[in-house]
Amino acid sequence: MEAYGTILNIVMPIFVILFLVEKVVEWYRGANVIRGLDSVSSFSSGITNVVKDVLGVGISVITYQWLVERVAFTHLAANSVWAYLIGFIVVDFQGYWIHRWSHEINFLWNRHIIHHSSEEFNLSCALRQSVSSFINYFTILLLPSALLGIPTQVVAVIGPLHLFLQYWYHTQLINKMGIWEYILVTPSHHRVHHAMNKEYIDKNYAQIFIFWDKLFGTFQEELPEVPPVYGVTRPVQTWNPIKINFQHLWLLMQDAWRTRSWWDKVRLWFMPTGWRPADVVEKYPLDSIKDVYNFEKYDTKASSALIAWSWAQMFFNYFLLTYFFASLAKIGSPGIFYYGGFLFLAIFAYTELMDRNPFAVYFEAIKSALGLYIIYQSGGDWFGAAQNWGLWFVYLVGAYFVVSVLMTVVFVEREIKGVFQTDV
Repeated sequence: MEAYGTILNIVMPIFVILFLVEKVVEWYRGANVIRGLDSVSSFSSGITNVVKDVLGVGISVITYQWLVERVAFTHLAANSVWAYLIGFIVVDFQGYWIHRWSHEINFLWNRHIIHHSSEEFNLSCALRQSVSSFINYFTILLLPSALLGIPTQVVAVIGPLHLFLQYWYHTQLINKMGIWEYILVTPSHHRVHHAMNKEYIDKNYAQIFIFWDKLFGTFQEELPEVPPVYGVTRPVQTWNPIKINFQHLWLLMQDAWRTRSWWDKVRLWFMPTGWRPADVVEKYPLDSIKDVYNFEKYDTKASSALIAWSWAQMFFNYFLLTYFFASLAKIGSPGIFYYGGFLFLAIFAYTELMDRNPFAVYFEAIKSALGLYIIYQSGGDWFGAAQNWGLWFVYLVGAYFVVSVLMTVVFVEREIKGVFQTDV
């Protein structure tokens, strides 16, 4: 847990810097691939995901160590190059099938919809990762690695590295890459995967090596005459990443309750993604995008000040996250779970303001009151920050709680309840 938190504190600034580079290139080229609130939502989703991962909220039906102990017929040393090479290929094979099944099976789509929910395609959307995948069903796919006795610690190192290497190709600003198109997943391949055009949908599931798609018949080249259009055919219509994470699950639960057929109540979870019982479709139709080239992207009226404040909210909570990951051992349990829950509440509050929900002020008030109460109950401390980083940290956090409520009140009164003409 502590080691992963340390790695994330090193990697996350790199992700931010690369996004800023992409923004500069976008500006230089006169492109239009980044929208402010969309990217704030994406970064906020990234925060929720890494908090969930570091806290280890979830269980594996079968653990890799259990599998190795029972099926290994040989053992590769942890310092062997072959262990890492074979392990990486096996993890990528597993990733292909998890990714594919998450697109093809109704209840698994809930764990992946967040990643496709952005109607833009840029580096920030790579950070839209799930917090709703509590159960890992797929360790069995690591069987080839387990048979060779590749140590658990090797797979534990490969896992985060494999995930981080999927960041760079979420961009529209890199064209086709010559010979690498035949070996690796490139931005061109992944643009196809994120597109909802009929020519592209449910293609290119591979994560690092594109040959999996070619081997299993799911490859599609990006066509010059078919520009990719990004998003999901049932738009999520919110900036709130926590809502997005459970939207599809809520729909499945509603459909299971509403249908009169007991067979449909059971099978809808395992049917192809998007399938709904006929009687439910008739009585409770859903809006979906019929023409991908002519639809209105989700957007909310926002002044430049509100967009800037949303970025400020996200970056301050990223600052709180940095302290969290640097101090996991000192905070200890159950404090780390309280801290993680607080970050979820904070993100829920400010993304509700981005969605122009007037109740955002109440969410913000609850969050800030809770934060000030934590400081009060700790005798003027914030999860040990006074000792670890100094009293200035506690004063800054306390001031933020007060300012965030006041600013939210101002924005709700001016831009949601009042008559406001957007200036962007």
